[in-house]
Amino acid sequence: MKKKVEYFLNDKRIEKEVNYIPVRFILAIAITLVEIAAIIGIVVALCYYVPYFYIAAWLTEVFCVIRIIASDDNPDYKVPWLLFVLIIPIAGFMLYFLFYSRKLKRKYVKRLRDLKNSTYTKDDSELLEKLSAENATVASHAKMLCTIAETHLFCSTSVTYFPLGEDMFESLIRDLKTAEKFIYMEYFIIEEGKFWNSVLEILKEKAAAGVKVKVLYDDIGCMSTLPGDYFKILASYGIEARPFSLLRGNADSEFNNRSHRKITVIDGKIGYTGGINIADEYINDIKRLGHWKDTAVRLEGEAVWELTKLFYVDFGINVKRMPKIDAEHFPTSDISAGGYVIPFGDGPHPIYTRRIGKSVIQNMLNSATRYMYMTTPYLIIDNGLCTSIENAAMRGVDVKIIVPHIPDKKLVFGMTRSFYKRLMDAGVEIYEYEPGFIHAKSYLCDDEYAMVGTINLDYRSLVHHFENGVWMYKCDCIADLKKDIEDTLAKSMKVTPELVKTNLLQRFIRSVVRIFAPLL
Repeated sequence: MKKKVEYFLNDKRIEKEVNYIPVRFILAIAITLVEIAAIIGIVVALCYYVPYFYIAAWLTEVFCVIRIIASDDNPDYKVPWLLFVLIIPIAGFMLYFLFYSRKLKRKYVKRLRDLKNSTYTKDDSELLEKLSAENATVASHAKMLCTIAETHLFCSTSVTYFPLGEDMFESLIRDLKTAEKFIYMEYFIIEEGKFWNSVLEILKEKAAAGVKVKVLYDDIGCMSTLPGDYFKILASYGIEARPFSLLRGNADSEFNNRSHRKITVIDGKIGYTGGINIADEYINDIKRLGHWKDTAVRLEGEAVWELTKLFYVDFGINVKRMPKIDAEHFPTSDISAGGYVIPFGDGPHPIYTRRIGKSVIQNMLNSATRYMYMTTPYLIIDNGLCTSIENAAMRGVDVKIIVPHIPDKKLVFGMTRSFYKRLMDAGVEIYEYEPGFIHAKSYLCDDEYAMVGTINLDYRSLVHHFENGVWMYKCDCIADLKKDIEDTLAKSMKVTPELVKTNLLQRFIRSVVRIFAPLL
């Protein structure tokens, strides 16, 4: 199925046909809705026709309430589910059982463990001791991150920062042409156009030359950008491709836990990640929301190992057979570069037991003494992270947050603005990027350490999605990141108290929406 869209290219209006929700997705959604209605309908019928069955339903509701309250989940996540269970009879607790948590089969858990164990091993003790001698606080942060994310600390890696998608695009094309052994790519969105077509031509040539090429794209993320059977089309070019978490119409959390990761690995030596998807608006070849501001980093050296591992774990849980992982996927490096690097993944329970991205950001906020700069397309945060931001500002830290001025989702933008007043009252400065939409996910603290990746300041990123990032300390590229943020601030509008004024209806709508924000 196709739809026509209009966009601007060099100030010229262009009309283009794009894929519009293939039939497979429509069927999957329809099946899911039928499953939910059937399950709820059966329980309602039993309560109505079977004597005393309603007592069992009431006891089940009580059980759900107790279980939600006693769980270790964030209180902000508990509230909307408690409302569902208490306010909506029967359907509330049925939706809770269907969607509250991700359910993993034993085979799935074993595959995850085997994939992680079959990648690479590394002893960080010596490097952590060296870092501790330089800065004990930073070393403790690094150790914590390595522990909760099951990742490692690297030193022999050079990092290049890209302030725009156009810059990353040019570098990526050059590097892809050098591939000799394998190319692995994982993206939330891939869309046919200049960016992807340029990449695809190289992938086809490399695959024909014997280079192993694997592509992983999110099934829902590409719902309207790629044909439903696109992995078969890529297979005809010799490219092994899979959609992440193929939408099958199951009434469970498959709609929630998507892969929002952006990873490219070339020969295990070069890696890319950041906020940039493979679509033309990310390189400003199409202007839909004004100027698209995004960022990325290029890694060269042994830190790429972790990106390779993340890709293999994600790819391995979406194919029938366990992929074979060789030592050649993790080549040693003699690159000499300053600074420390920790690539890491984040994701939903129970695959990840901690909120890793949130922990990294909070550690940076809690350690900041001079400033903390953050860029994010969305600002929809829980009370814990909001308090960490406020505490930093009230300690005298210069906290600045840059968000878009032209939104991609008006309802989400309204929620973003609903946090302005509370943060500004604590001394936080908020800026809106006037030229257009800022999609960058960059975090910078005191000229010394930073994090760039796929992690937004919203519940989708911090709770539900599979994400990844790169933590950096004293890397040369941090100066480039700081300059870029300063340049971006110069193009942004500082939010004033007058802008955050709302009427009674707006406040009511935002209050209601914020209650259910963790589920959106």
